[in-house]
Amino acid sequence: MLLPITRRRDLRITFCAPRALTMCGLMLLATPYGHAMTQTTVGTGIETVVVTAEKREENILNVGINITSLSADELRTSRITTATDLATQIPNVDVKTNVPGAQQIITVRGVGLDDFSSTNNSSVGVYVDDVFLASFAEMDFNMYDLARVEVLKGPQGTLYGRNSTAGAINIISARPSLDGFAANVSAGYGNYGTFETDGMLNLPVTDTLAVRVAGKIVHQSDGYWFSRVLDRDLGRQSIFLGRAQALWQPTSDLTVLFKLEGEHNRSEIGVGKFFGTISTVAGEACPDFSNPSHCVDSHGYTDTTPNKFEGDWNHLAPYDVNQWNGTLHIDNDFGWATLTAITGYINFKREFYIDADATPTSDAEFNQNDAVSQFSQEVRLAGDTSGIAWLGGLYYSWDRVHSYTPGTLVDSFGLDAFIESRQITNSAAVFGQAKWPLTDQLTLTTGLRLTYEDRSYIGGTDFVIPGLGIHIPATHQDDKIFDRNVSWHGGLDYKPNDSTLLYISIARATKSGGFFNGITTQNEALAPYKPETLTDYEAGVKAQFFDNTLQVDGSAFYYDYTDLQAQTFTNVGAVSLIKLSNIHKATIYGIDLGTTWIPVSGLTLRGGLGLLHTRLGNFPFATAGGPLTMPVGNKLPDAPDVTFTGLSRYEHPLTDDYLGSIQFEAKYADSSFKEALNTPYLFTDQNWVFDGRIAVSTIDSNWELAFWIKNIFDEQHVVTATDDGLGMGYRIFNTPRTLGFTLSHKFE
Repeated sequence: MLLPITRRRDLRITFCAPRALTMCGLMLLATPYGHAMTQTTVGTGIETVVVTAEKREENILNVGINITSLSADELRTSRITTATDLATQIPNVDVKTNVPGAQQIITVRGVGLDDFSSTNNSSVGVYVDDVFLASFAEMDFNMYDLARVEVLKGPQGTLYGRNSTAGAINIISARPSLDGFAANVSAGYGNYGTFETDGMLNLPVTDTLAVRVAGKIVHQSDGYWFSRVLDRDLGRQSIFLGRAQALWQPTSDLTVLFKLEGEHNRSEIGVGKFFGTISTVAGEACPDFSNPSHCVDSHGYTDTTPNKFEGDWNHLAPYDVNQWNGTLHIDNDFGWATLTAITGYINFKREFYIDADATPTSDAEFNQNDAVSQFSQEVRLAGDTSGIAWLGGLYYSWDRVHSYTPGTLVDSFGLDAFIESRQITNSAAVFGQAKWPLTDQLTLTTGLRLTYEDRSYIGGTDFVIPGLGIHIPATHQDDKIFDRNVSWHGGLDYKPNDSTLLYISIARATKSGGFFNGITTQNEALAPYKPETLTDYEAGVKAQFFDNTLQVDGSAFYYDYTDLQAQTFTNVGAVSLIKLSNIHKATIYGIDLGTTWIPVSGLTLRGGLGLLHTRLGNFPFATAGGPLTMPVGNKLPDAPDVTFTGLSRYEHPLTDDYLGSIQFEAKYADSSFKEALNTPYLFTDQNWVFDGRIAVSTIDSNWELAFWIKNIFDEQHVVTATDDGLGMGYRIFNTPRTLGFTLSHKFE
């Protein structure tokens, strides 16, 4: 489930036209986007997709929400194993890594997390088997042995609660089955000495009890970052994951599912590529990425080598994770209604080393330790009375996040640093939703959620005299915040026929307020930030044509966004102060378009297009010369104006016993800024990424040999950029070309 492995990120190259879809892009067609993501087979039309986006099983064409559903086969053939891979499948979705190989930040329609604090929450509500991941530290997850992944765009506060202003992601594990024995295993090898294997065993024990055991191992002996100082590569991996489930169904009305899951990870991350911001030549500005020789840091250091994955880094970058979690899911059908109870607990610990100066000196290096424990309980009752489909529920959760981070600034200031925080959050909610049939074709949906939350925080930064262990307190915060908010949803669905849905909706959701958890030199930086609120006005259509061989969908949306939480990076004296605060106003609007077409037997063409416009209101920020106000008009971070996804897949029998398939994928993302100040050099250019896969399988699909390649043209572009204010910064680039083969076998 959860795994800090981000080696197969969205891989893009500069190719074709830079600003819009051209014939080159259209010929690629696409991974289905929005509601159109469905599974197909040779000689058939588009199959019906059932989702649980509204906490009950429904045909995706009957749900008035923008949804992408990725099936188990689609996850496998497109090698979607991390959150970063989702961006290769869905337009208007961006995923970046805050540090090379970890800390994945998901942004949907321009709404994302502009922070790195473990005490903060993602703006996209991520749920694993109906259990919410409470801390940003848990976002580096890996996906294996899944039934599907559902991505819901737009605020989902009514049914998914706090911290779902951008949307929600449901990661749904494959359940045990009483139908019979089943098993599969796969093993593969790729460049950088990467070996992967995973497998599953489903075993009915009795007529009412079945167990399912699944696991995955990743071992990578070579990293693609290289330190000249250490004379070795970085980015090696050793990861073990396991999941055991037991399904008990004593009657047709009662189902009990228990899941226990674990992760053991002893891996490495990388280091960003240094750039200097102090010019040694009068009149020549820095940074200068085309000629970095005159751009240095405060020690006079620069790196002129062109290799984006090579530097003079002076420390290994371990990334260790230990986690276990348990979930109990009970469904009891009373006839007139179904009662569902979901209990979840997660215990998560990680430690990793950040070389934030990206140089041979020790100016900004930190060893971060996070410990997260969380508990949640949801109980809901759903039924259908006189044609009214209704659902009501109660929710309670608590989570505790303890972070402690020793670091060093010794080469610049002669001091070490120690950052520590403890945060406790309690949340409770009551919620409900109903679908009211106004006519045979027109349905009104209403939903409401009342949430109470309290969050306490104690923490701050001490500076430490090296060798003496004497702590000099710099900042401290001991505070508590309370929030009572209302999320709601209203919509009209119109079905002129069984294969068409038109919908309009208005929805509001809230993201929790909180406390910043980075290095600070002023107590002001630890002042709590307020909750943010997003209201979405949306209209869309879903339809199938020509005997279900063509499916199209589209939606237009307008966001009224208030008090959005954002970082502003700015130089004050010799240091860069970071403060997470609220920007009073922002507006976002755009369009999501998608299509899936099966023109002939065995050929699937899919395309998705996202258009986005974002605009921040004015906001204050500090500089060395005093406070300033940023005028209206900046773009939101990580929000490209144009995104496109494409997939073309062809399957055809080779003989009576064997089937061949070829798959080609593409992703385009327009240029975007990396922070709210829109600093010109903290920026990524427009980029394309192309992936491919060729496979031969038996007709019964019991055996398959596949060759895959990611980032075919080995193009490199910026995914994250930051300036730390000490005359230096770093940029993180997308993963270089990776390739390999996988052999799979199913047992029956």
